[in-house]
Amino acid sequence: MDIFCKIIKGEIPSYTLYEDETVIVFLDVNPDVNGHTLIVHKKHILDIYDMDKETWLHILKIAKQIDKLLREKLHSEGLTLVQNNGLLQEVKHFHLHLKPQYKNKQELMNVEDVYNQIMH
Repeated sequence: MDIFCKIIKGEIPSYTLYEDETVIVFLDVNPDVNGHTLIVHKKHILDIYDMDKETWLHILKIAKQIDKLLREKLHSEGLTLVQNNGLLQEVKHFHLHLKPQYKNKQELMNVEDVYNQIMH
């Protein structure tokens, strides 16, 4: 069982920002940037090639909602989406990285502090 399956089952805690019947959205505990977020499919599917079009569109809709939240709470000014497949996929479970972009370089904050800033 991979780390994302354990998070989905509640066996490992996460800084969850959103959850529905299809996905769970949480902050990456090893972020590249403040607000680095993962959208993870709740079913164990390997990658984009195992996903139907409706699910992919749902994930993109959630990505837009989370981007809006990050812009409001963290004052980000752009967003990079990253989704690896095959060799580049570190965890073999579909996930989409949302990496907020900032005009000025920011010091990396503690993930818990970022979570509190977003959720309050």
